[in-house]
Amino acid sequence: MKTLLLLVLSMVAAAREATAQDECVRERAAMVETIRAYARSGAGVLGQQGLSERVLEAMGQTKRHLFIPERSCSIAYADGPVPIGLGQTISQPYIVALMTQLAEVAPDHVVLEVGTGSGYQAAILAHLARKVCTIEIIPQLAEAAAKTLRDLAYDNVSVRLGDGYDGWPECGPFDAIVVTAALGELPPPLIEQLKVGGRLVMPVGSAYTTQHLTVVEKIAPGKTTTRAVALVRFVPFTRSQK
Repeated sequence: MKTLLLLVLSMVAAAREATAQDECVRERAAMVETIRAYARSGAGVLGQQGLSERVLEAMGQTKRHLFIPERSCSIAYADGPVPIGLGQTISQPYIVALMTQLAEVAPDHVVLEVGTGSGYQAAILAHLARKVCTIEIIPQLAEAAAKTLRDLAYDNVSVRLGDGYDGWPECGPFDAIVVTAALGELPPPLIEQLKVGGRLVMPVGSAYTTQHLTVVEKIAPGKTTTRAVALVRFVPFTRSQK
């Protein structure tokens, strides 16, 4: 009788776990559909190509709930940013997808991310690129993100603790750079580390107000084009105290 009871309890626990996993799958799929809807309504931002299936697949494959403190599917896949502690957030899913699309990441690319946070954007990029180098200035976040990415077997991501303004020359040059914090200027070291033909995507503007999501394309050595594509609101870019 005891064996039967244990078997029943085990089956119930397994069913609950499967249900929870199914809920995550459904909510992640719903998130992707919401992103698609935003992309259709924001065609002027993305142009005729819209969001690529590669980006949408990366969003659908990445377990966002594992990159937030609550690990809650209902919170993780909702249409909005999520606090991750220490005054930082991970962006609204559509903004993550939009920045990824604008970076035009190809399978053979080496990508730099500035502002690792919880590691979610790095994980999205890891699905698309050959190698991702990501920098975080807050030690607790850098350590936690590195562990999460390692535990989830994102073997093509390297996490570095430091000031992202100066980039990561040893890891570059880069085909794309994604900056997930707002700054009032384009950091020259990042432009320098961008390959010709590469793109830098970042919010440009003052802290704690609306900024311009900006795309910089390096068209020749020492020559770039710049365009603002959307209004966004990001946490401020943190610099080391020198």
